[in-house]
Amino acid sequence: MSNASPELLLASRSEARRKMLEAAGILFRAVESDLDEDEAKHGLAAAGFEPRDLAEMLAEMKALGVSEAGGAIVIGADQVLEREDGSMLSKPNSREEALDQLRSLSGRSHWLHSAAVAVRDGTRIWGETETVVLAVRPLGSAFLEAYLDAEYEAIRWSVGGYRIEGRGVQLFDAIEGSHFAILGLPLLPLLRFLRDQDMLPR
Repeated sequence: MSNASPELLLASRSEARRKMLEAAGILFRAVESDLDEDEAKHGLAAAGFEPRDLAEMLAEMKALGVSEAGGAIVIGADQVLEREDGSMLSKPNSREEALDQLRSLSGRSHWLHSAAVAVRDGTRIWGETETVVLAVRPLGSAFLEAYLDAEYEAIRWSVGGYRIEGRGVQLFDAIEGSHFAILGLPLLPLLRFLRDQDMLPR
């Protein structure tokens, strides 16, 4: 990597995203975005954005919301969960809401759109969205209660109320798509972008 390479910032509070980049050997600094995520999501949804496009717009807005960027490349990321009827789920605000979300997904498939966008000096320079199809098995009430007893504190910030790297894997019958996208980043496209920017060796 050249000494002239710009600093890489990750505009995300997600521990899973940070761990992915660290495991891949990426040098970066995690920062906070000034974006009001809930307000932005409601505004975009009201404007008629489809779930996949909404995920990418939120990722871009998060990256643009980093006030300390300077000349750094800022990566924003977001996920949107789309149910079969086209409706979207957000992060649950309570254990009861997490339970309701999981019940609504039980026995059905849904789509998880995972987006990342890079900006530099206030301009978008790259973006990618990957979609994963997840088929949830029929979930019994006793299982759901035990699952939330064990997992709620870990999944309270997770869209849909699950972490695939934890007990959440027990929710599913089948998964089609990138494991990294489920964790929160279209990682392989992001690595290609960083190589194109000479921020990783080719």
